[in-house]
Amino acid sequence: MIILGIDPGTTIMGYGLIEQAGKEPKLVTMGVIELYKIDHHYDRLNRIFHRIDQIIREYLPEEVALEAPFYGKNVQSMLKLGRAQGVAMSAALSHSLPIFEYAPRKIKQSITGNGNASKEQVAGMLESMFSITDMPKNLDATDGLAAAVCHFYNCKTHPSGSDYKSWKDYMRKNPGRIKD
Repeated sequence: MIILGIDPGTTIMGYGLIEQAGKEPKLVTMGVIELYKIDHHYDRLNRIFHRIDQIIREYLPEEVALEAPFYGKNVQSMLKLGRAQGVAMSAALSHSLPIFEYAPRKIKQSITGNGNASKEQVAGMLESMFSITDMPKNLDATDGLAAAVCHFYNCKTHPSGSDYKSWKDYMRKNPGRIKD
C-alpha cells in the first residue's frame, strides 16, 4: 500500500509518499510544490490541483493523509489555507482515494513522541527512520512525509492484499491479473 501525505500551504505545499514494507514504512519520495512565484491565489489553487493529480497518477497511492489546518488568528490566512487543502482533497477525491486528516499535534506525537516537537525535530526523526542522506532544505517536504507516516502508524489495519473495498480497488492493486 502506498500512502500520500500532504502538508497544505499557499506558498509551499509539502508532500511525501511511503510504501508499506511489511510492518515498517519505506520511503518512496518527498518534495514540495512551490507556489510563491504565482501571483494570483486562484492560479495557485489550479497549480495545487494539477500537481497533486500528477503525483497521484505517477505513484498510484491508495490513501491520502493530510495535515488538518490549525486555528489561527488571521482569518484570511486560514481561509486561503483551507482552500489549498480543499483543492488537494478534490484532486485525491477525483481518483476515489480515501482521505484521512490529522491534527499537527497528532502528527508530531506519532513521529517524535512529543506533540509539541519542532519541525526540525520531526525532520530529524524522519531522517533517522528512513536513513535519508540528502535531506530537503525545505521542511514542508518532511511535514508532508510526516503526515503519511502518521497515518501508517495510526490506521487500524494495513491491507494484506486480500481485502478490497471495490472492484476498482482490486483492479488498481492487481494490474497484472486483468486481461483485456
